[in-house]
This record gives sequence, structure tokens and C-alpha cells, in this order.
Amino acid sequence: MVSGMFLGEYSHTLDAKGRLIMPAKFRDGLGERFIVTKGLDKCLFAYTLEEWTGFEQKIKELPLADEGVRRFVRFFVGSAAECEPDNQGRSLLPPTLRTYAGIEKELVSLGVSNRIEIWSKANWDAYNDASNYIDAELAGKMAQLGF
Repeated sequence: MVSGMFLGEYSHTLDAKGRLIMPAKFRDGLGERFIVTKGLDKCLFAYTLEEWTGFEQKIKELPLADEGVRRFVRFFVGSAAECEPDNQGRSLLPPTLRTYAGIEKELVSLGVSNRIEIWSKANWDAYNDASNYIDAELAGKMAQLGF
């Protein structure tokens, strides 16, 4: 793994207690503790503590008087949980986060640069079937980045 960058797609399952064993390629990069929160598109986002701290600093600069900012902060920060893997590398995903993402047993973890997305397999399959193509808007954004 490139330092600070997560790549790849991995399929796995939760155990009976709602614990996730993060893929080995992701575990080393996440460290001994990491943050999991609600993500977009009905998935969860996992961040290293370093990434999360940078995210929090940016949030503190947003205008609290703005209703949209308050909703955004409640959504992402209010639902966040600190995870600390046990000796076997298992981390408990809180029930509220599992419910939000529709995760019951099978899931998919995606490395997406500075974060990991955790999807229920069903939600990932549905999303991937519907959006796994390059449309004109996405092609334009890729061109801006030099792809």
C-alpha cells in the first residue's frame, strides 16, 4: 500500500457479534485505532486517526450558524465511532452504523485513496450495476485530473 493511500476491493463477512476483520492490506494502514462513520450512498467511511483529525480541523472552520453545516456535522461527526481492533484484528461496527449501511453479514471494503468505504454486498452490487460506467460528467472530471 502506498503510504496514506488505500486501494482495492475486498469481499468478506461480519462475525456473529457484528465484528469486521478488515483486510490485511488495510489493517496496517489504518493503525491501532481508526474512525468509522456514515458515508455517502449508504456506505460507511473508515479513516485513519490522522485523516480524521484533519477532517475535524476543517469542520471547525465551517460557519456553525449555517443550517446545512450543522446537518453535515451531525451526519458525519455525530455518527462516528472509534474502532480498536482486538488481537485477531476484529473491530466492532456499531449497530447504528450497520443499520444505516444495511450491513447484515456479507460486505465489501473498497480502498478509495484516503479512506475505506464499507458497503453491504447487496448495496455495493446494486450501486455498481447502476453506475459502473463512465458518463460525460465523470469523463470531464477525469480529464481535469489528467487521466
